[in-house]
Amino acid sequence: MKILVAEPVSHAAIELLKAQTEWTTIVSNPKEYDQHLAGADALLVRSAVKVNASVLARAPKLRVIGRAGVGVDNVDLGAATAAGVLVMNTPGGNAVSVAEHTLAMMLGLARAVPEASFSTRSGKWEKKAFLGNELRGKTLGVIGLGNIGQEVVRRARGFEMRIIASDPYVSPQVAADLGVELASLDTLYAQADYISLHVALTPETRGMISSASIAKMKDGVRIINCARGELIDQKALGDALASKKVGGAGLDVFDPEPPASGDPLLSSPNLIATPHIAGSTEEAQEIVGIRIVEQLIEYLKNGIAINAVNMPAVSPEQYRAIGPFIILADRLGNFASHVATGHPEGVRITYYGRVAEMNTSLVRNAGLAGVLSRWLTSPANLVNAMQLASQRSLTVSESHEKRSTLGDAVRLDLETDEGVTSVLGAVVLDKPRLIQVDGIYCEAPLAGRLIFMKNVDVPGVIGHVGTVLGKNNINIANFSLGRADAPPSSNQPVIAVAVVETDSTPSEAVLAQLKENPAVRLARVVEAEP
Repeated sequence: MKILVAEPVSHAAIELLKAQTEWTTIVSNPKEYDQHLAGADALLVRSAVKVNASVLARAPKLRVIGRAGVGVDNVDLGAATAAGVLVMNTPGGNAVSVAEHTLAMMLGLARAVPEASFSTRSGKWEKKAFLGNELRGKTLGVIGLGNIGQEVVRRARGFEMRIIASDPYVSPQVAADLGVELASLDTLYAQADYISLHVALTPETRGMISSASIAKMKDGVRIINCARGELIDQKALGDALASKKVGGAGLDVFDPEPPASGDPLLSSPNLIATPHIAGSTEEAQEIVGIRIVEQLIEYLKNGIAINAVNMPAVSPEQYRAIGPFIILADRLGNFASHVATGHPEGVRITYYGRVAEMNTSLVRNAGLAGVLSRWLTSPANLVNAMQLASQRSLTVSESHEKRSTLGDAVRLDLETDEGVTSVLGAVVLDKPRLIQVDGIYCEAPLAGRLIFMKNVDVPGVIGHVGTVLGKNNINIANFSLGRADAPPSSNQPVIAVAVVETDSTPSEAVLAQLKENPAVRLARVVEAEP
């Protein structure tokens, strides 16, 4: 296992990686990391390295990208998902640092700290030129009450500010616990003396601070942005600063970064600008570095994805409970794809018993991955299964039956243009096992080398199978049989199925010999995981 660290992280984080003695840790930098991509299983980045489709194409073994920080703007999530590469980040790790920087911006604007400092260091003593304002009693409008927004609120309360917030995903109870009044954006714009942005960049939030929204604000409002530069129309802000409609702005982020040389916004006298350093404190870098390494270790060793941004998220406790069924669904999908006939059109997954009460997103993805891997040259996995299914117009549906006589089980129905193949499985002694095929009871392990057969239930078939395999020096490890309770109609024969586990993989020639018996209607090899 090779872990590629492409950007500087804390010493403690590197030591934690190197403590995994069975792994190789490569510590590089943004200018040289690409020479190590070919063998990398994991890539750790901050914000300088741009992980795009080209980078991913040069990293065929890559399984996971760890972003030491909150935003993942520097990672092409679509390309990563298509490549089956998990992307994870560390939300909240630098929340206190960003919140403190936000308050520093507010204090700097309120007391003209940068200008007063420059003036004094120039040999001047302009006491009357820098009359400031207190934060006490002012209204702070916080847009976005996530981890950082909440930390800003906690600190602003110490300055005795009135705080209003806009966040459609926060409940009134959470706001009340924080001592915050929830308000619409328009109300916040109209009432706030300071506005601080703490939302993710989405199509809805891009350019949300515009000429139109600024017109709704108080005269002299002060705007702080330590989130994403794209949230603000920088020309509109520059014009508003020039007209004094906006009394001041504190920007740690820009669009683009770094700002273009000669950008008129930077010449605004009532602007405090910093180079995207809000989260850059020794404490924050230590926290996010250690957290992302811990998450990489947990994923690569145990398959538990914490803070995944392109895969359904479950807690470690949920994963441990659902994990055996993830393996089961993958094996069922693989089995169904090998024994089905025709072009796949849809997958239906039904959960029974205890598993029906769980978060089954990953079980669904595993079943799809098992189905899709049969026909794809590129890997299908938990990360990209839904995207691949959508690209191939494969319909996906789920149902949950909490009360069932089947116990804790999963059924996968693979629909093709020639019919439906149904496989039911369960976890027995922590191992995935096949229970039914097309409604016929036939218990067998979902592991190793399997031959699946469907035949008319007449004498001689079992002997024929033994003779063919013995003649070809193929040893039978396990032989499971089952037959339908009754024929579909009175003039049709009873159908039987068999799953034969062998010590070696039968060739197509061996399958052809099995099908020489006129009762044998189908004989397929299924390569399952060990």
